[in-house]
Amino acid sequence: MDEAVVRLDKWLWFARVAKTRSLAQKLIRAGSVRVNRVKANSPAKRIRPGDVLTISRGGRVLVYKVVAAGSSRQSYAQARLLYEDLSAATASGPAGQIATETAQRIGRPTKRDRRRILQLRAKSLE
Repeated sequence: MDEAVVRLDKWLWFARVAKTRSLAQKLIRAGSVRVNRVKANSPAKRIRPGDVLTISRGGRVLVYKVVAAGSSRQSYAQARLLYEDLSAATASGPAGQIATETAQRIGRPTKRDRRRILQLRAKSLE
């Protein structure tokens, strides 16, 4: 067997996208993984360097380009060498900037925000 080709579930486990191979298989069977824009039907799907994986996980979309197949599960630093993260590149630009600004506004106001609100209220009462 060619070492540059590996099962999809194994690769997800090697790259530390999933904690276990069983969880990687569940992720694939749930339809959350696409290989080169095509939904992966089975965990036994073969992938090779150059393939682009799109993984929907926890409300986030991860886009990884496979750089190496890997041979075993190793440390995070070694696993990081198996892929190139393209999801950061897709988040930049106007749409990514708007999403970042929206995420910053959601939640409770900070102390600085509360001070600004009090200042605006005081000015409106004058």
